[in-house]
Amino acid sequence: MNPYQIFKYVPLSVLQMLARFAAWVILRMPNASIMRTVNINIALIAHTLPNLQKQTIVKDIIYNQCLTSIESIKSWAMSPEWSIAQIRDVHNKNILLEGLSSPNGMLAIVPHLGTWEMMNAWLNQFGSPTIMYKPVKGDITNDFILQGRARLNATLVPTDGSGVKAIFKTLKQGGFSIVLPDHVPDASGGVIVPFFGIETLTSTLASKLASKTKCALVGLSCIRRDDGSGFDIHCYKLDDPALYDRNTETAAYVLNHAMQTMIEAHFSHYMWGYRRFKHIPVIDNPYTANGNDLAAFIDTYHAKVYSE
Repeated sequence: MNPYQIFKYVPLSVLQMLARFAAWVILRMPNASIMRTVNINIALIAHTLPNLQKQTIVKDIIYNQCLTSIESIKSWAMSPEWSIAQIRDVHNKNILLEGLSSPNGMLAIVPHLGTWEMMNAWLNQFGSPTIMYKPVKGDITNDFILQGRARLNATLVPTDGSGVKAIFKTLKQGGFSIVLPDHVPDASGGVIVPFFGIETLTSTLASKLASKTKCALVGLSCIRRDDGSGFDIHCYKLDDPALYDRNTETAAYVLNHAMQTMIEAHFSHYMWGYRRFKHIPVIDNPYTANGNDLAAFIDTYHAKVYSE
């Protein structure tokens, strides 16, 4: 038996309690990788906030990221019906239904916001989406995730040219797919456009698919309720004509702005522990820069932005 299957037998409330304890420990380890990443991300995008406010935001982010991680593992261990039962409300569901009815197909725009894995089971009720899957490190972990996703109606395709063709075919046939467009792409698959005001390498996959197929674009997030009683799904209508622009920089710029709007509504639920800004012109990778170089870059960068 895969050792991760133990999560099937531990109540979600107990797992969430353990996640909160893990977050409490991490917050007392300033040199931990996740702490460094979150602090750098907040320093980059919230340059003018007082330090005390930044510390409060970082604390909330760490707690939410630990909870999201444990909730995702639990959802992989359980049946799709269990995950669906955790959804309490769906905000603006009509937007999703309208998108699904598009003859050109629908592309769900799902940033790393909230517990998106919990939402997958719910979304798969509406059809059989084509989704890219990149194997994770470690056979045990990878097998566990694959087993969890194999219970869904989704068709998993590789993160390469063949996978893109499969998604394109699905959309052309009026089906739907799910894309996480805020991952860091290879240099050949991205453009430099702002994300939260920081010029950084950004994926063009969603923009190219939208331009070629004219599919409906719908933003989705799955956010844990404040009282811990379950999760709410939020649907966002993404209908700016510029999202379909053939110029990938223009389309990616507008998509990043749309995602920013989604994230700002639930800021501390975004996965700020992800190294989203690995490729910034001039400094390149802020996560490997020393403290003085990073501080100088942040001051210079924002001074330039404010002067323009």
